[in-house]
Amino acid sequence: MGKTMAVGVPVIIALLILCGVDLVRSDASDHRYKEGDLVPLYANKVGPFHNPSETYRYFDLPFCSPDKVKEKKEALGEVLNGDRLVSAPYKLEFQKHKDSEVACKRTIKKEEVARFRSAVNKDYYFQMYYDDLPIWGFIGKVDKEGKDPSEYKTYLYKHIHFDISYNKDRVIEINVRTDPNALVDLTEDKEIDVEFMYTVKWKETTTPFDKRMDKYSQSSSLPHHLEIHWFSIINSCVTVLLLTGFLATILMRVLKNDFVKYAHDEEAAEDQEETGWKYIHGDVFRFPKYKSLFAAALGSGTQLFTLTIFIFILALVGVFYPYNRGALFTALVVIYALTSGIAGYTATSFYCQLEGTNWVCDDKFPC
Repeated sequence: MGKTMAVGVPVIIALLILCGVDLVRSDASDHRYKEGDLVPLYANKVGPFHNPSETYRYFDLPFCSPDKVKEKKEALGEVLNGDRLVSAPYKLEFQKHKDSEVACKRTIKKEEVARFRSAVNKDYYFQMYYDDLPIWGFIGKVDKEGKDPSEYKTYLYKHIHFDISYNKDRVIEINVRTDPNALVDLTEDKEIDVEFMYTVKWKETTTPFDKRMDKYSQSSSLPHHLEIHWFSIINSCVTVLLLTGFLATILMRVLKNDFVKYAHDEEAAEDQEETGWKYIHGDVFRFPKYKSLFAAALGSGTQLFTLTIFIFILALVGVFYPYNRGALFTALVVIYALTSGIAGYTATSFYCQLEGTNWVCDDKFPC
């Protein structure tokens, strides 16, 4: 009995490990799926195309929404970036083709028609994420065939096409386009029955998974990773060093001439009127008037300089990779909080060197 238990325990553990490996295989965290697995599709936000900083929640517009909208847990950086990921009404299973699938049927009321029409007139676009790949598309179009603006027609797209590429068990690319023939007229304020539909087409590709974000790196409107421009940094450093060298050379030449003149004729030098740099010789060892402000500025500058160094180090080690959305904002907030001690220590130490006395703000020693 003991031997049977001793043999059975490793077997059970091995089976659990195998089952765990099989479950992990179809997980969104490592972007591996099996045929038929539901790949996460999240709707993020909508907003006018010509004003990217103005964004709203996806379901602030009366789109086709599920009965219970599930919100994705977001990191601090994603929230600061304005991301509000919620479950989308479209179901895109891995390697499952769909032809004109109905997402939902709903009646758009007069007030909702006016909201949609206003959004379309402002060139609103939507943004979604499919397996951490961003996709964009316009929600409608304005037909300006008439000469008078009152004759313009406003239409809402009701059919979306998803073209997805995959390589073995991973999603490589996704493109979204709207059907120009499937339109809903929003010109008049009246209730409209709309049938929102979508089509999914899959195709195999040889592009490796590591290269699937390369096409987004060329877009300046997608700040998903930090790209270090080494040539600009080196060019700026060299320029600063050259200017510093030129200034030091000129200053040393002036000082050398004055020292030589003072060494040869001290009496004439004393009678000579002071000019140029000699005006400030009395202020070099004089304390500034606002010691607290000067010390605080020095401490804050030291903190910002340290923050910049840490951000560059994190960029070098690859922390800001494409799928880590909001990593830069999170790093800025966390490192700024952690380096506050550096600012306090630097400001206090320098204030002490300036022989400051107002350590506490009260009626006797106001700040």
